[in-house]
Amino acid sequence: MSEAPTRCGLPPMHPGELLREDVIPALGRPIAEVARLLNVSRRTLYDILEEKASVTPAMALRLGKLCGNGPELWLALQSRHDLARLTNEMSEELSRIPTLNAA
Repeated sequence: MSEAPTRCGLPPMHPGELLREDVIPALGRPIAEVARLLNVSRRTLYDILEEKASVTPAMALRLGKLCGNGPELWLALQSRHDLARLTNEMSEELSRIPTLNAA
């Protein structure tokens, strides 16, 4: 099964994809320098760029400061991506949980 689609029909993007495809090329700086500016290891940054690691709140603060757009964007991207992935992975289990309504 594919990931749950968003309103436009595409699965939510991992924040690493946005960094890899748009942000870092626009910054025009090597990944090693971006990692240094973020005060993280190159491996940490590469894991996010390769979508092997999630953007944590601490990393969102760093990215938001570096890019000037705040941490909320990075956390929202990660949250949407995680929820779509887990909704797919847990679909069978979730289908067995009833929805209760308050009286």
